[in-house]
Amino acid sequence: MTIKTIITEPNKILRQVSKPVEKVGKEEQQLMDDMLETMYSANGIGLAAIQIGVPKRIIVMDINQDKNKKKPMYLVNPVIKNKDNLKSTYEEGCLSVPNQFAEVDRPKNCDIEYLDYEGEKKFLKAEGLLATCIQHEMDHLEGILFIDYLSKLKKSMIVKKLSKMKSSRIVV
Repeated sequence: MTIKTIITEPNKILRQVSKPVEKVGKEEQQLMDDMLETMYSANGIGLAAIQIGVPKRIIVMDINQDKNKKKPMYLVNPVIKNKDNLKSTYEEGCLSVPNQFAEVDRPKNCDIEYLDYEGEKKFLKAEGLLATCIQHEMDHLEGILFIDYLSKLKKSMIVKKLSKMKSSRIVV
């Protein structure tokens, strides 16, 4: 497994719409393994392939709080089949928007259909943090970041801060 570089905002790649996966094969499984390793090394709970520059509809997640008991999830071509009208609010962060956090309202529950690591079709009823994480990662597949839900002012302040951080890095 290889740890990949996570792309950070502002970057046009993060705004691309990801393409569906034709079939889950060795290449996609290797990608998912690398994504999971990358996510764990960055202390994240979710990662979309586009965040490492691969525009495929693939997500990996692990919302288990116990770092010694990993429970990875692999979602290929996920589709939300149903969303709750009730909303829940979580403070969200993102590996592509480092060190920035904001409260975002999302449907409390959602039902999704997806392919797993082996390419088998699955159906999942998600609630709470899992539902929020799935929706956050699925937004990435559409080129949407959690900061897009914030006011224009808050969003522009965060993007300016991130731009400044990027430009102050010394490249050798």
